[in-house]
Amino acid sequence: MENDTLTVPINAATCTGHLAAVGDALYVIGGKWKLRIIIAINEGSRRFNELQRSIPGISAKMLSNELKDLELNGFVKRSVHTGIPVVVEYEPTDYIDSLRGVIEALSAFGKSHKEKLQAEG
Repeated sequence: MENDTLTVPINAATCTGHLAAVGDALYVIGGKWKLRIIIAINEGSRRFNELQRSIPGISAKMLSNELKDLELNGFVKRSVHTGIPVVVEYEPTDYIDSLRGVIEALSAFGKSHKEKLQAEG
């Protein structure tokens, strides 16, 4: 395995470290829905139904489960406002900003890949 950026061979321990770190990241933000939820919620505080409407195809149960995971990992804060009716809002934490580069890179790759496939098409 070579590091294309530096064109310097990396050893097995470094490669294993990279694989472990990527595995840890994918455990936290991987899957079909988590990054979509993060992108939607990063626009500001959102109510559950607003989030569900902004993410086509996600079920209420899946959204609920994913929001719990994102809250446990520090990306989302859940606030309950008592009253009639009770209002539950989800808001991004400052930690969500640590994903900005990842999201921008994935977005750029997605656009580029789609263009590549269309050009080959």
